[in-house]
Amino acid sequence: MFPLNLVFWPWLQRLDESLFVTINSQWTNPVFDSVMPFLRKSDHWVPLYLFLLVFILMNFRTKAVWWIIFFILTVGITDYIGTNAFKYGFERIRPCNSANMLEHLRLLVPCPSGFGFTSNHAANHFGMATFLFLSFRHLFKNWVWLAYLWAGSIAYAQVYVGVHYPMDIIAGAVWGLLVGTITGTVFNKWFGLKGDHLEYQ
Repeated sequence: MFPLNLVFWPWLQRLDESLFVTINSQWTNPVFDSVMPFLRKSDHWVPLYLFLLVFILMNFRTKAVWWIIFFILTVGITDYIGTNAFKYGFERIRPCNSANMLEHLRLLVPCPSGFGFTSNHAANHFGMATFLFLSFRHLFKNWVWLAYLWAGSIAYAQVYVGVHYPMDIIAGAVWGLLVGTITGTVFNKWFGLKGDHLEYQ
């Protein structure tokens, strides 16, 4: 078992670094160079969060309070555990802070401080996307899947701009999916929006 770990983890690290270089330095174009730094900043999505807040309050009244609580809880869990258990547990250096990666790196934004595994951007947004999907899927059957396109774009942007390895993103996304599934399932079981008057196809 021990020798297998000695072989597997270095191989996984090399694969991760190779995929990072491919996304960050080879699969590039001027449009993405402008768009990706914008996508990755949470502040730029505040209008979307405000729209969701107004929408849920206007349409679901009492249940809206519980929806907001569970939405915030989803982000809080993914972010808190992502930072305190994963980042400080694994202490993985970001590619933009790694001396070994500098010659391969295209850094499009300032390099954040702190560790990179897992990506809180990926965890938070996949957590939100999953909670949105589970709580809204009966209302917006043809559109709710766009939540995952939104989360995936933000997550991909973290690699593209040079601040995360792909494995940081994948692990963060899985963590977010898990938390969002739990909070969404509990919300639907005890409160849920299913059966309410709003019905978009």
